[in-house]
Amino acid sequence: MITIDAENKALGRVAAAAAKILMGKHKASFAKNVLDLDGVKIINASKVFLSGTKAGSKTYLRYSGYAGGLKEETYDMLVARKGHEEVIRQAVLGMLPKNRLQAKRIKQLTIEK
Repeated sequence: MITIDAENKALGRVAAAAAKILMGKHKASFAKNVLDLDGVKIINASKVFLSGTKAGSKTYLRYSGYAGGLKEETYDMLVARKGHEEVIRQAVLGMLPKNRLQAKRIKQLTIEK
């Protein structure tokens, strides 16, 4: 288990470091079709920041599958509803390859406040 301290770091930098480890790119034996068993633990998730005015303008979309079911919320609204852990999880999930290993890789990510 590799630990990343998110205190006073940008959200994208923390997510990119976590995604790199989850994919196994930090090892010399990297193969994109092999699941690396190194887990990632992110601590101090509530102390991560966004640069500039992104906190009020960054939007997250979710779709229910029904007509008119597209929901849009800002970073601040998502933090209030789900917490900083969900914001980091979504950022890491977006940086992982969209394949059969994505769900298995994201399960190896643990995030603490």
